[in-house]
Amino acid sequence: MKLVGALVAAARVAAGMTQRAFAEALHIDIETVASIEQGRRVLMPNVADKMDRVLALPGLLTVAANKMPEVDMIPAWAEEYMEREREALALSWYDTLTVPGLLQTEGYARAVLGCRVPFVGEQKIELQTAYRIQRQRILDRPVPPTLSFIIWEAALRDRIGGVEVYREQLRHLRACADRPTVSLQVLPLGITAHAGLDGAFILLETPEFQHLAYSETQRGSFLVRDPNEVSILTQKYAMLRSQALNFAETKDLLDRLLGET
Repeated sequence: MKLVGALVAAARVAAGMTQRAFAEALHIDIETVASIEQGRRVLMPNVADKMDRVLALPGLLTVAANKMPEVDMIPAWAEEYMEREREALALSWYDTLTVPGLLQTEGYARAVLGCRVPFVGEQKIELQTAYRIQRQRILDRPVPPTLSFIIWEAALRDRIGGVEVYREQLRHLRACADRPTVSLQVLPLGITAHAGLDGAFILLETPEFQHLAYSETQRGSFLVRDPNEVSILTQKYAMLRSQALNFAETKDLLDRLLGET
């Protein structure tokens, strides 16, 4: 991060721009530019692309941002799942306490990761945030995976990160709900039957048409390969879809929550 930040600063100075002029050209805060140049904030690929264009560089900062090492960005127990996720044909994701990672905004992701105890430090939070946002590239693949999400309403009521982060996250979810490859449903509060009381999980189909499941605990995770166990979770997910609000009702709920903020 410090090396990439130093490259940004050197390129800016060579172009004869102050931090303020650079920030204004990029349409970002001067504090963000300063944090990137000091190595305290990860240079996101989309920001690097803007910097390359403003500084007339041949994609150098974009390459640097995309080649950031992944050391310590994900826990060892989740590495295999992350590899499978990148190439998945289909994902079905049920989450209870937070918005699923593939649908999180940068601000919300940073706030969620910053809630972890013990506190891991700003640098690690920035690295983990950057990696989480990079994972979302699968939504923009030429042929995206088929994605189904069920989110317990409680996750949409908490205002992790504050009101502005919350409002931005709701707007992003509402936009995602209109994507043709995304199925988004909310499991409402107050229901009398609930198939997901044992916690969050993800179903995944690989390019080889293998069906897997993934579930995290407080300090570890399980990548489930046993067909019988995957079948049980598949049945749970099917029941959750029937208990959740339908697509139109989910959009109406998101619109109401946006109206309340």
